[in-house]
Amino acid sequence: MDKFEPKIVAFFCNWCSYAAADLAGTSRIQYPPNVRTIRVMCSGRVSELLILKAFALGADGVLVGGCHPGDCHYMKGNLSARRRVTGLKPFLNAIGISSDRLRLQWIGASEGLKMAETISDFTDTIRNLGPNPLKRRQK
Repeated sequence: MDKFEPKIVAFFCNWCSYAAADLAGTSRIQYPPNVRTIRVMCSGRVSELLILKAFALGADGVLVGGCHPGDCHYMKGNLSARRRVTGLKPFLNAIGISSDRLRLQWIGASEGLKMAETISDFTDTIRNLGPNPLKRRQK
């Protein structure tokens, strides 16, 4: 049997997390290629419905990356993201998707190494959890 390779959708804010991912790439820092990155202007623009749609369409994990608290370019957008992610986790558990499949991480633009470590750690977490349980129900 083939080794399970997770599909992870990452919503990264333009100003910090996406810049950190770009820095990791230009610095040639190695990390797993399992992440499909979607650039958003602010992590606060990532709604609960967007996260749920990613899971419904087959993502094994969803990573939301934003600026550190106090550094948001849109004042409090990252705090909105934290409120949404925190509120969504109990719902994910209730519908049979482990809340560990959703992660919010603060990553600054100069933290390319932290970005690579976050992606590696999250990929390992999702690999250990196995495929998204919604995939089995869709077959």
